[in-house]
This record gives sequence, C-alpha cells and structure tokens, in this order.
Amino acid sequence: MQLRRRLLQLLSDGQFHSGEALGVTLGVSRMAVWKHLKALRELGVDCEIVRGKGYRLPAATELLDDAAIVAGANAGTRSALAAVDIQLAVDSTNNRLREQALQGAPAGSVCLAEMQHAGRGRHGRAWVSPFAANLYLSLLWRSTAGAASLGGLSLVTGIAVLRSLHDFGVDSAGLKWPNDILADSAKLAGILIDVVGESSGPCAVIIGVGVNVAMPQPAAANIDQTWTDLQTLTGHADISRNRLAARLLDHVLPAVAEFEAQGLQPFLEEWHRHDIVSGRDVDLRLATGVIRGTARGIDAGGALLVDTAAGRRRFVSGEVSVRIAS
Repeated sequence: MQLRRRLLQLLSDGQFHSGEALGVTLGVSRMAVWKHLKALRELGVDCEIVRGKGYRLPAATELLDDAAIVAGANAGTRSALAAVDIQLAVDSTNNRLREQALQGAPAGSVCLAEMQHAGRGRHGRAWVSPFAANLYLSLLWRSTAGAASLGGLSLVTGIAVLRSLHDFGVDSAGLKWPNDILADSAKLAGILIDVVGESSGPCAVIIGVGVNVAMPQPAAANIDQTWTDLQTLTGHADISRNRLAARLLDHVLPAVAEFEAQGLQPFLEEWHRHDIVSGRDVDLRLATGVIRGTARGIDAGGALLVDTAAGRRRFVSGEVSVRIAS
C-alpha cells in the first residue's frame, strides 16, 4: 500500500507519466506499475490510461500529508498530537483507530484516509467517501470518567467543527442536533462518536469527523439526503484538505479538553446561537415510532427538548434521530 501511495504522489500533478518512467522512479518494473494502477482503479481511484501517453489522474490532486497537517497546526495542537496516521484506503477511520486504541495507542492519535469503503454515520448509515475528495478524520481521546460522562461530546465536537468551517469563510452553516452541520438546509459535515470501555471506568473515545470538501457528482448519486460541500459554499476549487485537517484539530482538541474539565456548560450559549432546529416543527424517529412536535433547543445535559401534544419531552443522544419536518 505504501508503494501505491508513492505512485499516487507521482501522479498527483495531473500530468501524464509513462509506465517506464514511473517504474524507474519507484524501482519496480513497468508491469508492476500497471498492476498497482489496476489495483488502484479497482479501489475506486479514477486513473486515466492512454496508449502512447501513459497514466495520469484526471486533475492535479492534493494528497493528505502528515507533515503538512502537523506544520499547519498551532503549537498547542502539535504538543497534543501523538501520531498522525494517513491511509490510502480503510473500511473506516473510526474502525482503524478503534483497533489501534485496543492495542494501546495514546490519546492524541489521529487517523485520516484518502477513501473509505465502509464509512459510517449514525445508526449504521453509509458515509459516501470517494478518493481524495473530502476529509475523513478520526481522533482518539482517553477518558478516565467513563462512557456515562460523555453526554454532550458530539455537541461539543459539532461546535468545534463549526468554528473550523468559519475559518474557511463558511458563515451560513449551523448545528443540527445531535451531530450534523448543515448549510442552507444541506448536510456539510457529520460526527460519529465510538466508545470502547466501561460506563464508569477508563474508556477510549474515537471522535470521527467527515466533511464534504469537493464531492464528485458520480459519488453523490449514492447519497440519500440533500448535501453540500465547501467548494460549492465558498466558490473555491482549491481548498486544502491538509489545512482543513489542521484547523479541525486546532479546534477539536482544546474543545474536548475543556469539555473534560468543565462539561457542556461553557458551550451551551454557542450551541443555542447556531442551533438550526430550535423553534422548528420536527419529526423524531425512535425505535418505537415517530414523535411530532416543536424543538425547543437543548438542556444543560445536551438532551433535545421537544414540545409535543403530550407536553415537553426530553430526548438524549443515541436514542433519537431528528428530521426537520417538510
């Protein structure tokens, strides 16, 4: 897989390269180059092959770079990072980081991937993850307080993601309880929290963030909801995913540290300010059915408050998904 990453780096300029020249640079045969490119195409990489010209990616492509991400982060982030693991393809970055957590990886470990083949949203929904188009990032945090203390973590992470998007000039985005960032009623980013450990003892927390950066239309055909991306919102086609990853870590790491020390309270006012669900008629899908009502923000514990025909009710993270009623 490492050789394939090196091959992609050579092709990332968007220019044609002959199999012979690639083989010389990589120290392999021209046939080996062809086999690796064939494998990359089977993985989902759109690589052009033109007789007499060679191989190229359809356009110049910025690949993820651990050194660039670390260099682009602030000093506090760099001191908090344990490792930045960049993969060409994984089932999901959360799954890979979960495996590393079980093997003793320290807090501050980060995993990113150019593509995911089984990217996940909440309740097992698929997260469409085409090659080198969007950002798929997971961060490992270790808590001594236990899983029971993590209520509100997805909300805090959402605020941190929103702050990072503001750094890119995206001011129209808002927060949809419990783990989505929307812009103009379309999904821009999502958060997935996985926990490994006991409810009242030490646990590993994997914080997954997916951001649509420049979603290709063919891949978008597999998305079952309204979506948008940074390219559309900003009008810029050259948004750096490495810079975005650095900004995300700059905001997520201190937000998680503040949440661990003080809980959700310091974030409530900011959540209410960016809450796009509050005051809206909503349908809440539970395992037992659908509840209709009007959202009334969140309480001090991060639960969603909904005024229903039977009175105000409280819904906690992980038990309900919210859909803004049409």
